[in-house]
Amino acid sequence: MTPAGQLACAIDLLAAIEADGRPADATANHFFRTRRFIGAGDRREVSTLVWGCLRARRHLGWWLQHFGAPETPRLLLALQAMFSGMTLNKISMAFTAGRYGPPPLTPEESVILEKFAGHTLEHPNMPDAVKFEVPDWILPRLAAQFGPALAAEMAALGQPAPLDLRINALKTTREAAIAALAREGLSAMPTPYSPWGLRLAGRQSITQGSAFRDGLVEIQDEGSQLVAMLVDAKPGMRVADYCAGAGGKTLAIAMSMENKGQIIACDVSAPRLEGAIKRLRRAGVHNAQSHLLEPGDKWSKRQAGKFDRVLVDAPCTGTGTWRRNPDARLRLTEVDLAELRAKQAMILDQAQKLTKPGGKLVYATCSLLNDENEAQMESFLSRYPEFTPVPMTAPAALSGTYLRLSPRAHGTDGFFAAVLVRAP
Repeated sequence: MTPAGQLACAIDLLAAIEADGRPADATANHFFRTRRFIGAGDRREVSTLVWGCLRARRHLGWWLQHFGAPETPRLLLALQAMFSGMTLNKISMAFTAGRYGPPPLTPEESVILEKFAGHTLEHPNMPDAVKFEVPDWILPRLAAQFGPALAAEMAALGQPAPLDLRINALKTTREAAIAALAREGLSAMPTPYSPWGLRLAGRQSITQGSAFRDGLVEIQDEGSQLVAMLVDAKPGMRVADYCAGAGGKTLAIAMSMENKGQIIACDVSAPRLEGAIKRLRRAGVHNAQSHLLEPGDKWSKRQAGKFDRVLVDAPCTGTGTWRRNPDARLRLTEVDLAELRAKQAMILDQAQKLTKPGGKLVYATCSLLNDENEAQMESFLSRYPEFTPVPMTAPAALSGTYLRLSPRAHGTDGFFAAVLVRAP
């Protein structure tokens, strides 16, 4: 595709994302599946254009409102290009009436873009929530959480995330996995905290390579790997992954169990569990089963007190993953937070029943918000005093009562985890 063709495609994709209530990556996946003529290289270029716009969406919207302009996908992408250093003349040339390019800029659009000449993306009159690319209502919560480090934390949260992988120790070692990826032209470095982790710079495709297809590596953020490590599952144990989703942590836990014992992946979504089973097979996991949690299900009652480890990777606001999902910042509401807090408490009430005396319950979120983390633990411990927090001891650099990770401090997604032991 020509640059003009890529721009036209980016305009269409951004329009689809703005009109669709689903996450941007889901919309993009559908968009590209229905346009198989777009090659892998062009998909990356189009995605780079659109995700760059999404990362600066509040800034761009503020500028357009400042000059009384409509927030159209065409103007958003043109403005993003201008703030990235492209001249108005080059932007005008990119908007062509050619067969594959977008229609030319209208006189009104050209006048609007001329107003931005000489400006930078930042402006002293911007509210802090716009500067930090977050919803207005959430800023006080983030400020209370991070204090003087708020600006640095938000800057890190606005950067693209690297690609983290987890080796599958059932099939390989970290050194062998690095060598296998190198044969595919991919340069991987060990992650600083997880002994299973590898990191690749930027957006790279690995799913078509033999290292991924053969189950030597899985895509998993280092923070997520550390949560799986905290479960401390040993061979021969019984483990429940109560909110297993697509099975990322189930895979890591099964690996640490060396395929011995039993791990049950639970979820309320049958399609997610089906996807998890496929991943488990590719990884060579044999000690895992799945269970679909349904209304009226008696499974939890029958399994009460029978698990050595129970992981609750709870549904949450996902604020810690905004590097990867910048569009989620614009969809999240205060009502969503309230509903999620209630759901988290309900899930904890159910999952704690599975934990045997002396066993451990691990609660985790990919959220930066105290409401879903420490406050949720305080409420849980007041309801169930037979549980006691277990201080973190490994990795030593992350010691404390609870695990808290952030992009600025640790280079991972934002995560929270608590390990609670039930009294014998």
